[in-house]
Amino acid sequence: MKRLIVAITGASGAIYGVRLLRHLRAASVETHLLLSAAGVLNAQQELGLVRGDVEALAAHAYNVRDIGAALASGSFAADGMVVAPCSMKTLAAIALGLGDNLIARAADVTLKERRRLVLLAREAPLTLAHIRNMESVTLMGGIVFPPVPALYQRPQSIEQMVDHTLARVLDLFAIEHALAPRWQGAISAPDDE
Repeated sequence: MKRLIVAITGASGAIYGVRLLRHLRAASVETHLLLSAAGVLNAQQELGLVRGDVEALAAHAYNVRDIGAALASGSFAADGMVVAPCSMKTLAAIALGLGDNLIARAADVTLKERRRLVLLAREAPLTLAHIRNMESVTLMGGIVFPPVPALYQRPQSIEQMVDHTLARVLDLFAIEHALAPRWQGAISAPDDE
């Protein structure tokens, strides 16, 4: 059974983390949830969910202040970690290796153990600090994955747009899914002649 750490932080887009947890449960992936205080606020504001609602979607949930939790050690076997959404504060903490809470520490452990770390970074426009932090994480082996909607699939709902992004995330962990159709190539355009 695959085991993933999922963190939901204070950037807008709590739907990415919540739907990811639901899809991982459907795929029989064991999830370990880290939910920041700002992540709770966004889940409530954007989705009408309280902490307990979100935590109930995971196999295990942790207090982000519990720096002594199992996730803080490289001996905790996990296939990787997804931060969805990833705030610029969390991105900066990961880029600098701060480890000042369990989210940043678990990400640091994921990187040091050469496991897959995927950050659904949510901010626009970007400052130079954001770009440099993204570069740092990328150079350390992390994957910065801004959740940019793919409109070529002609999504009919927000959920379809979100699920297309999450399908790509699941692909990064080789998790089978049927969230979005695979690209079959472009419709042929007529010749200009």
